[in-house]
Parts: sequence; C-alpha cells; structure tokens
Amino acid sequence: MIRKTVTNVTDALDGVKDGMTFMLGGFGLCGIPENAISELVKRGVKNITCISNNAGVDDFGLGLLLQKHQIKKMVSSYVGENDEFERQMLSGELEVELTPQGTLAEKCRAAQAGFPAFFTPAGYGTEVAQGKEVREFNGKMYILEEAFKADFAFVKAWKGDAAGNLIFKGTARNFNPCMCGAATITVAEVEELVPEGELDPNQIHIPGIFVQRIFQGKNYEKRIEQRTVRQK
Repeated sequence: MIRKTVTNVTDALDGVKDGMTFMLGGFGLCGIPENAISELVKRGVKNITCISNNAGVDDFGLGLLLQKHQIKKMVSSYVGENDEFERQMLSGELEVELTPQGTLAEKCRAAQAGFPAFFTPAGYGTEVAQGKEVREFNGKMYILEEAFKADFAFVKAWKGDAAGNLIFKGTARNFNPCMCGAATITVAEVEELVPEGELDPNQIHIPGIFVQRIFQGKNYEKRIEQRTVRQK
C-alpha cells in the first residue's frame, strides 16, 4: 500500500507557488485547515486564487491571507463576517466571484468525479448566468457551470490513516469531503493520524484514493464565530 504520510505541514505544502489556485475546506471557521493556512501565510505566497465557502474572520483563517494581500481572487458563496474581505471587494483590491453555495459544492464535486461541467437552475436570470450557456430541460431553464480547476486542495479531518483514508467529525465535514480529489494534489491535515487498518472501514467518509498527502496537525484553536449559549 502506498504510504502518503508526510512529516509536517512544511513537507505537505511542497510545490506550492505564487499564482496557484487553492481549494480550502471548511465553513466559516468550522473545519478549516488551520495548519495549511498558517504555512501559506508564513511562506508569503502571493497572487493566489482561493476557492472556499467564505473567508472566515479578519484575524483568523483565510482572513490572515487577506490581511497580507496574498489573495488575488476569492471564489466563494458569501462575504461572511470578514470586514477586510468586504473592504477589499468594495474597493476593487480583490477580485471576487460569488457563486451560489450549492453550485460551489457541486463544482467541487464535479471536479472530484471527473465531470467537466453540469447544468443547474441556480442563478438563471441573474448576474450569475451572464456569459454562460443556457438550455431548457423539461420546461425549466438551466445554466452550464464548469467544474473547478485547482492545483491544491487543503482539507481538515478528525481522523486519518497512513493510506489517506479520512473521517470527519460533525459539521466540520461541510465542504471538506467534496474538495478531496478535486485538485491536482489533495493535502489532508488530521487531528489524529493512525496506522493503516485502525479505522473502521464502515466509518470512513473519504477513501485514500482521493488524498495524496496527509499529516498530523497540531495546535488547533477551533475558534467559534458566534458563540450562543443558553442563559442560566
């Protein structure tokens, strides 16, 4: 069996260069690849395109890359609670491609499955459809969306093994599974890395065939954007 384990995040991001396109899993701050993002900030790679549901918050997650103006273009479904993202978008400093959330997920999944494109009714009759092929199926209008093309996909999982098999936990599953295998190289960081054979096959969400590199992450903060608790 091919071993895909790398020693650390530095080795995991070998080959990352300026101008590349990256997919980054997570939803808000939930399930984001914290170690990979920190390493991208440390390396100072610039002019990158990031495909992610949103950009987290100003001082954490993708917000750290935005602060240093390392991101040239964001492909996401909404601005979220990142004031810097909003400021750069409105000022024209940042190129932004807003995509319906379901379409964003499907463009990842299409790339994962090897489909070049698909038709969806989402966005028909809006700015989203401008410049795209439109066809009618059974009396309903659809627009053609192309699958994403990315150099690296960075995902975060709860558990993984040396073969690249992954298990996600709770809502941290979100966009991570559909980004696995959707780029030329998929890098998975996990909270717990175990030898082959230790994971229950029935619990595995993503088989190792979709992962090229895996490493044991560390120092996870797991911040919460909006903490809501029951009053005492």
